[in-house]
Amino acid sequence: MSPSPSADRPPAPARPAYAERLDLPWWLWLTGLVAAALLAVEIWMGAGGVRAWLPFAVLLPLTAAGLWWVGRIRVAVVDAELRVDDARLPVRFVADVIPLDVAGRREVLGVGADPLAFVVQRPWIGGAVQVVLDDPADPTPFWVVSTRRPVELAEAVLAARDAGRPVDRTAGEPG
Repeated sequence: MSPSPSADRPPAPARPAYAERLDLPWWLWLTGLVAAALLAVEIWMGAGGVRAWLPFAVLLPLTAAGLWWVGRIRVAVVDAELRVDDARLPVRFVADVIPLDVAGRREVLGVGADPLAFVVQRPWIGGAVQVVLDDPADPTPFWVVSTRRPVELAEAVLAARDAGRPVDRTAGEPG
């Protein structure tokens, strides 16, 4: 008897409950490339030979690569984990998730910020979430992660956490 066709295939990756890329807005791309072009023109200054083309050939691609690299961060909730770039947080260690607006993010990351916090902050993105941890083995008190949709990310993390917890059937019963 031959095995089923699906037995040879690896399991399909889980579909993310939430996924976002923290890419740069168009106006930052425009600003960065214009600044690189102006610097290339300053180096060129009407000279001939290599100085006529080398600044443009080097500065514009390097600037584009740098802008892409800055906007490469991905945030996702998948496989019972919060993934921020290459950092992974199992949702079983999440105590609470607080959506933050600009003022809330400024307060959490301001003067009284905890130096042990894990922070992935992008200044061009107004919102963020604060993920409060409950892991006695980890000195990190919380994560602060930039996101364009803080409420949706908070709901996705909490839903993933609650889906993995065992149901307490005795809760609410008279003792």
